[in-house]
Amino acid sequence: MRSGLLGKKIGMTRIITDDGRQHAITVLKVEQHEVLSYKTIEKHGYEAVVVGTVETKENKLTKPMQGYFKKLGVKFYKKLKEFRMPSDNFPAIGTTYGADFFSAGQYVDITGTSIGKGYAGGMKRHNFGGLRATHGVSISHRSHGSTGNREDPGKVFKGKKMAGHLGNEKVTIQNMKVFGTDGDLLLIQGGIPGADGSYVLVKDSVKRKQQ
Repeated sequence: MRSGLLGKKIGMTRIITDDGRQHAITVLKVEQHEVLSYKTIEKHGYEAVVVGTVETKENKLTKPMQGYFKKLGVKFYKKLKEFRMPSDNFPAIGTTYGADFFSAGQYVDITGTSIGKGYAGGMKRHNFGGLRATHGVSISHRSHGSTGNREDPGKVFKGKKMAGHLGNEKVTIQNMKVFGTDGDLLLIQGGIPGADGSYVLVKDSVKRKQQ
């Protein structure tokens, strides 16, 4: 079991390989990560490693965070992340790594916040077909139709697919293939959740054996 990393989504591009096939690629910028401290069962009730990334200035942080980094005697970081793992696998404090933490052909799980799209109707939110375009249907072609029942039970059940807030949710996509790395760039095959400029979490795939 290993830790993971935080990457900034730059955008998407395509790469054409020697066999003529083109691949949709998401580009992540990965700054250096540093192992800062540990969480132990004796002190915190669980085991984890704390990693910092995206170096920043001291005056950009709150006073408590300034004190935290000064106590550890490390650089000031904008992003902190804990990775649960047994103490037997803890990397040494001060260990640094970047995009080369993953290799081409490896499979990863990526977690990000999906793009918020505000209030959406049933057709956009749940892919409903909508009502008829004719035969007496007027002004409600894109409505989701009946939602309730008759006298019994006479209510709308919780979880019913209806119009509502779409996007801006934590989303994890599993078994994404690492196309390769290029310096501080991590190339992922396919699209991943999140807007350009947002940070996503990249970890080893939990459902596939690593190479």
